[in-house]
This record gives sequence, structure tokens and C-alpha cells, in this order.
Amino acid sequence: MPADLAREIEVFEGQIELKKQGRIEDKLFAETRLRRGAYGQRYDNGQRHDGISHRSLAFPTQGTKGTETLWDAPGMQRIKIPFGGLKAQQMDALADVAEEYSDGICHITTRQDVQLHYVHIEDAPDIMRRLACVGITTREACGNTVRNVTACPLAGVCRCEVFDTTPYAKAMAYHLLGHPDTQDMGRKFKVAFSGCKTRSCGLTNIHDLGFIAKTWQVNGVTHRGFEVVIGGGLGAVPYDAKLFDAAVPEEEILPLAQATCRVFARLGEKRNRGRARMKFLIEKLGLDEFRRLVIQERKVLPRDPRWTDYLRDVERHQEVPAKAASSLGLAELDPDFEAWRATNAYPQKQAGYVVATVTLPLGDITSWQLRQLADVARKYVGDHVRTTVEQNLVLRYVSEADLPALYAELRRLGLALGGAGKIEDVVACPGTDTCKLGIAASRGLAAVLHERLVQRQRNGVLDPAVRDLHIKMSGCFNSCGQHHLADIGFYGVSRKIGGATVPHFRVLMGGEWDNNGASYGLTIGAVPSKRIPEFIDHVTARYLAERQPGERFKDYVTRIGKKALKEMVDAFSSVPPYAVDRSLYSDWRDPREFTISDIATGECAGEVVPQIEFDLQAAEQRNFEAQIHLEQNEFQKADEAAYQSMLIAARGLVRTQMWDLADDADRIVAEFKRRFYDTELFQSPAAGQYAGGKFALYLLNRHADKERTFATDQARHLVEEAQLFIEAAHGCHQRMSEQQARARSGSAARAAAEATA
Repeated sequence: MPADLAREIEVFEGQIELKKQGRIEDKLFAETRLRRGAYGQRYDNGQRHDGISHRSLAFPTQGTKGTETLWDAPGMQRIKIPFGGLKAQQMDALADVAEEYSDGICHITTRQDVQLHYVHIEDAPDIMRRLACVGITTREACGNTVRNVTACPLAGVCRCEVFDTTPYAKAMAYHLLGHPDTQDMGRKFKVAFSGCKTRSCGLTNIHDLGFIAKTWQVNGVTHRGFEVVIGGGLGAVPYDAKLFDAAVPEEEILPLAQATCRVFARLGEKRNRGRARMKFLIEKLGLDEFRRLVIQERKVLPRDPRWTDYLRDVERHQEVPAKAASSLGLAELDPDFEAWRATNAYPQKQAGYVVATVTLPLGDITSWQLRQLADVARKYVGDHVRTTVEQNLVLRYVSEADLPALYAELRRLGLALGGAGKIEDVVACPGTDTCKLGIAASRGLAAVLHERLVQRQRNGVLDPAVRDLHIKMSGCFNSCGQHHLADIGFYGVSRKIGGATVPHFRVLMGGEWDNNGASYGLTIGAVPSKRIPEFIDHVTARYLAERQPGERFKDYVTRIGKKALKEMVDAFSSVPPYAVDRSLYSDWRDPREFTISDIATGECAGEVVPQIEFDLQAAEQRNFEAQIHLEQNEFQKADEAAYQSMLIAARGLVRTQMWDLADDADRIVAEFKRRFYDTELFQSPAAGQYAGGKFALYLLNRHADKERTFATDQARHLVEEAQLFIEAAHGCHQRMSEQQARARSGSAARAAAEATA
């Protein structure tokens, strides 16, 4: 392996040993392991939500007696795959380490990475060495670093692209990897490349730094370069990327990225993680000032030959197909093959070749399948394999005449599923399966939807207009499943119903996946997790019945408006009492009921509903009114209504401790800050300051903004922030209710013990 990688892994191994001896601080070690791609993960009593036990992988805790343990259970190893490019030898290595050190599954992420779950941290250095030997690194796959540089998996073969962005994405990935100017940032930094503006490609709109290929003429000479956008991002509150420069020459993209990272590292937020992304720095400084600072920084950068050295190879960059081009015969073909070819084979701009997509439900492929697929790649395409942001794999430069034989090979491996990029190709983050922040089982729901939609397609009842929709979901508000970009998106929340916590998903509709993720859907309301499949059936049926000729779902959603959408959601929001229907009180693919111990018997004449629940419902309604104002381009009204919705929720919480609270904004905010923010009662113990504390600041900052200027983006962001504040208020109320229930239970037990004595 390269000497520098070998040395880095040795250093990391030494840090693990120091942590076992209690000689390295927890905070420092956490960032150290994150920068090597090693995450902690959720571990629910050794059970995954599909019921498969992984208890055998839970190695005994190691460490010096008297010191904090190094780990509680195996975690997750993230592996960087720049621009998604994979070689057959690398696929072999990934299959081997997944089989030997993990649960035998490689998971493809929405950022073209590979993740291994249930990995013991002492095995991480060995995994890193095995991967380094085939040119793969885990460095800076996580942490406050430049994350994996993504690019369109069709780069170089796309019929719509301006030019192949592959060599540029590769140069950017390795120039910024470990660079001194990227080591002191307050949060992660994401970069993407796209060969055109019209397709989803690299999704540049959701990135901190996005490059869109373009050419222009100067004195009759064609010049290559990029339209550069900055400050995009999803997360809890999505921000659109803004135009930094309409035409940056190719020789300037590396120094521009370096200068941007320097400004972000120097001026970005370091203490409050909730405001530490670059999008917030740009919002604070203003786009023009941020641009001025980057240009100024670029002028003082020391000259680096790497900025342009790679350009000598750009023109010579040429992928060599494994087999000669050919045409597919017109003989009678297998109907199953034809159905697969219709969705999973993309004719390249190179005549006689196609890109074949290997659809991976939930992004998972077993070690055996991946190893076999590597051999298939060697036979048909060589090293031309890439991961995709839709959690699939693509084989590039498949000779057309080989498609039937390739399909037969994929069928043998259980990898011949069609529907790539269609509604049944559901995208989901790990959710409660392995993520510590997961609220609802996004993978469980995604699996159920995938199976239902595949069966409907096989039965011939899935209309083509519906099949072209995208469904994406996340287990929490953080949008790892990119739910904001979906036609129909979901993120996990929970609700307190009759003393029990019930899994729900908030619904978003009208996002735009095309045009590099051009626009985001807004949340409509929450639906119980178990009712989502029937909700999707209802929404798609309404769309088919009511749409105008050729009308896209996004346009349909815009036309009928938020009120009509809210009515659809409300029709599925009710939860019957536990005694009537228990099914809604557990999550998908999880046999356990959410909190059966919290279920209480209601009054025979009806339940006693605490005032806080009415207040939170009123806050929800006020924020929905803010969305209506936003839809009608009444930005000041939307902003003010969103602010009022947070005040209503905050007042409801304060009134659980102080009933006689004046309806005065200053008093409400002051009491909320003193009783819930300063005491950290508002934040979730699971998610820490990053969640509840961050959401509390949405109210505190808006209240402090006495000279607020009202604008489109600000209003949209505040509406999103207000919804997250209300969700956090729901969570705070649930935790307080549970604490009170435990306290009552403890008092009753003590009283019974005293009576017995």
C-alpha cells in the first residue's frame, strides 16, 4: 500500500491503543475515528429490525479497568468511493472485508460511499489496510472534513453532458483529501460534479460546492470550465445553492475550492454545530461578501503545481471498453429481459454500448453477490463500474449484443431486478436499524413499499405516470435519504397517543429530483408509519384521476395547493386506541411495540387530554397557515406565522410548569429559555445539543431579530425551522410524560413496599 496511507493507519491503530489505556480524551478520539470513517451505531439489544440477531458480533468490551470503555458495541465503517468509481479488484476487496469483519453486506449510500455495519473498532485498521492495498481509503469519510466527492455515474457516456467530468472530480477528491486547508472546519463540506444542468446528475443544488460543466468561445477557441454554485445543503432545513460564478476556467477549480475551504475554516461557526455548515456562513455574510472573501483568498494562495498538472491527462482520459461495440439482435427476446432493459439499460453516446444498472433494494448487496458481480464485470465491462446516489451500481460499456447474457448472469445472482430510478426503487437511510438519531424505521417502511410496488408492477396495475415518481425517506429530519428531493418524501417522527409513543412519518410532496435537485418539497403533516402504504395508494390514485394531460406530479401538487394536500394527509392521520388496533403501535419489520409499558387505560367517558397537546396542535396549525402564505408568495405573513407557531409551542411547554403565563412574546421566550433551553430539558438525550439545542435556537434567534428583513428564502427556511422546533417540542413533552410516569410508578412501588412492611 502507499507509504503515507500505511503511516496514517499505524497512527490510528496507536490512537485506539491510547484510548484503551485512557490516555486520549473522548472528544478528541471521536473526531479522530470519524476522520477515518469509523462511526458508532445504534444497537437495540443485538437485534436488527429485520429480526436477524447480530449478538454474536458484539465482542466483549476492551479497555483498562477504571477507564471509560472504548465502545459499547460494534459500529459502522464508511468507505470513500470518489465519484463512485469502482474496479473489479476493489469489489473483491470490499466483499472480503464485509464477509470477514462485518455482517456480509455492503451498503451503498446516497453519497456513492460504501458502508459496513457491525464492525468492531479493533478490526478497523486491518480493514483499512486491506482496502488501501487496492487503492481505497476511508480517510475523511466522516467528521468535519471534505466528504466524498460525488459525480454523475454516467459521466463520460451521457448523451446530454457537455463533457466528461470524471477526471476533474477525481483531481478534486485527491487534491482536497488530507489537505492542510481542509483540516480545521467546523462541519462537513460536500462537493459534487455534474456534466449538465437538466438531469439529476450530481445534484449540485444540494452541495456546499457544485461544479456544472460548460464550454464557451473566446476568439474562436473553445474553453472548458464550470458554472460554480455554493452554499446548498439538505439537513434539517434545506438551502438552495447560489451562483458563485457563471464560468470558472478548468485550471481554476482546484484553487477556488481550496480558497473556499480556507474562508469556511476561518470564519465558519465552530461552537454551535447546528449553525456550522457553509450555507449558514453565506447567509450571515451575504453572497457578495462571501464571494469577495474567496476571491481575495484565492489571490494570496501559494502556487501549487497540482492545480494544473492533472489537466495534461484530461484530454487523454479515455475509458477502454473490455469488448468491441455491437448491436442487439432483433430476434424474439425474453419478455422479462425486455422489461428489465426498458428501465435498467441506458444507451451510451458511444454507439453500440449501454450502461446497465444493477438495482439494489435498500442499497444492500451481499459479499457473495458482490464477489460474483466483480467476475461478471471482468467478463463484460472490465473496471467500468460505479455506485450511484440512488444506492445502485452501474456497469458501463456493456456491448449491446451482450445484454441478454449479462441479464442471465444477473438473474443467477439475484440481481436482475428492474425498475431502476422508478417509484419502486425506493431510497432510504439506515434509520432505526443502525443510526443513533433514527426515530422511525425508514428501511423497514422502504422495504415494504418496494415489495408492494414491485408486485403491483408485475401485476400490470402500476400506471406509467405513477411509476416515474420518486419516493425517498429518512429515519429523522436530517435528510440522509434526501427526502426533500422526492415527489413523495418522508422523515421519521413520533407522536404521543393515549400514553403510548406511536411511530409516524412527516410527509413532503412536490420536490424536484431533476435539474440537479432543483427544488425542495415542503412538509404537509404526519401519518402513522403503518398507514403510509395506503396513503401512497390514495395520493397516486388521486393524481391519476385529477391530473391534467401531461401534468407532472410536482405541477399537480402546486396546482391543487397545500390545503388539498393537507386534507389528504389528515384523512390518514388518526390513530385508534390501543385496545381497538394494536398494529399502529409498532414499526415496520420490528416485532416490538414502541412503548407498551407506557400505554395507559383511559377514562371510560373519554381520555383526559393535557393542555400541552392542544397547544402543540395549535402550533402545527399555525405553521401550516405559514405554508399557505408561502405558497401564495406572502413571505412576510409566512415568516410571522412560522414565528408565531414556535411561540405557541414554547408557551405550551412553559405552561406545564407555569400556568399563569402572560401571552407576551418576550415573557414566553424568556421563560422558555430559562426553563427549557438553559436547563437542557428541551434537547434529546439521544441526539444531544445538535438536535434540541439547535432547534431551540431557531426560536431564540428569530425572536432576537427585531429588525428582520423579509425575503423568500428566509421565509421558507423559517417555516422549515418552525416545524422542526414543533417536532422537538413534541419530543420534549413525550420525555417529560415518560419521566412523570416513571416517577408515579416508583412512588406506587415504594408505597406498596411500605404497606407490605
